[in-house]
Amino acid sequence: MREVVRFLLGSRLIELRDLDPTQTVLDWLRLERRLTGTKEGCAEGDCGACTVLVGQLDGDRIRYQPINACIRFLATLDGCHVVTVEDLKRPDGGLNPVQEAMVACHGSQCGFCTPGFVMALQALYLAEPNPSAARINDALAGNLCRCTGYAPIIAAARQMYERAPAATDPLATRMAEIAIRLRALQDDKTLVTGRDGRRFIAPARLDEFAAICAAEPEATLVAGATDVGLWVTKAQRVLPTILYAGRVTGLRTIEEAPDRVSLGAMATYADAAPALSRLAPDLGELIRRIGAEQVRSMGTIGGNIANGSPIGDTPPALIALGAEIVLRHGGARRRLALEDYFLGYGRQDRAAGEFVERILIPRPGPRARFRAYKISKRFDQDISALCAAFLIELDGGIVTRARLGYGGMAEIPKRARHAEAALIGKPWDRTRVGAAMAALDQDFAPLTDWRASAGYRRKVAANLLLKCWIETTDPQAETRLVGAAGLAPV
Repeated sequence: MREVVRFLLGSRLIELRDLDPTQTVLDWLRLERRLTGTKEGCAEGDCGACTVLVGQLDGDRIRYQPINACIRFLATLDGCHVVTVEDLKRPDGGLNPVQEAMVACHGSQCGFCTPGFVMALQALYLAEPNPSAARINDALAGNLCRCTGYAPIIAAARQMYERAPAATDPLATRMAEIAIRLRALQDDKTLVTGRDGRRFIAPARLDEFAAICAAEPEATLVAGATDVGLWVTKAQRVLPTILYAGRVTGLRTIEEAPDRVSLGAMATYADAAPALSRLAPDLGELIRRIGAEQVRSMGTIGGNIANGSPIGDTPPALIALGAEIVLRHGGARRRLALEDYFLGYGRQDRAAGEFVERILIPRPGPRARFRAYKISKRFDQDISALCAAFLIELDGGIVTRARLGYGGMAEIPKRARHAEAALIGKPWDRTRVGAAMAALDQDFAPLTDWRASAGYRRKVAANLLLKCWIETTDPQAETRLVGAAGLAPV
């Protein structure tokens, strides 16, 4: 066991004991380190003003990702390299290429959001040498500018590459040295810290995590904290025991096999996106629209499933694909169809002390057609009004298999069984699709809330099935609009 949280902040080694388990990175940076370039705008991971970079070892290199410091718990930084806007300057104190480009393009107006934008651009600068316009917009989608200064900021994103290659950036030139220092911080000990009777526990080994989870059934399991963080910052909840899964390497593995993709429950959206895009392009696009880069760098597929939200983005698509999950309690494991995991609002088939260990996603067969759609008020960074995903298998124009998954239409993510029955064994034509659209009224009785009315949800749910039919029978039909984040279809 280890009782000291260790990480690098800029070039400094930080060692902390007796931490408040839910103290946020933002509060620690501003209140205790007086690094006030990192701002608080929303305290819910939406505006991006608090963006910092977190670097983690990825083989022989370090991969830096932008994260929302306002909802990230400080103790989760163990073994990482944290970079704030104050750390970007050159050794002589001058601005780095990203900062220079922002000045030259007049990318700052009131200035409050500017450090967050700079950090988002820095992550892009280090990761990609020649991003497209769509990619630049996507990288900036998690940062809000209330002065509406986006055009100059986008211009700065283009100009930063012209000023100097990323390899010459002050942070890039130190990566080899930082990697050596980070390797020295890695161990397989269970990290335990806490204050005032509350605890933060972070095992590094999977078996140890399973044993502690079984022994501490009342502990709050934390993956990316993109949901739990808001329990603290917005709901002001006091969490007595945090069991953090982020140090367990066995929960991060991503395996691509000919017949399926297998994800550890701690695989983040960002890490899983390439494999899921190869499995089904629409699934990759759905992942791209979850939150923003800061959220996708922290949030996990397993967490999205485990919390059981009826409007979670991934479950409808995974249900349509026939995904299963592996649940673990101590040394015992069981496999469960994902659709059977959701029992009712706020209720899942998961016993006390049990956790989601893996997600198993079958690859669509050669006769399958898969489509996934997300409907939200705002294209980027918005919660779904509803999601729909359809897997249709055809043999000679006859539907041999249909799996229609919906979110936001019931108290749980759910298949449309009556609509499926209206399709199976019938021709994949407009008449049969119309019958299935009508059958959706037998499957769902949606609610009206601030995201959408019940009538709107019913109409859109049916029309998305029609859209799927059009797209799979007439590839030339223009059914998708250009999204606000670039040229990605919606």
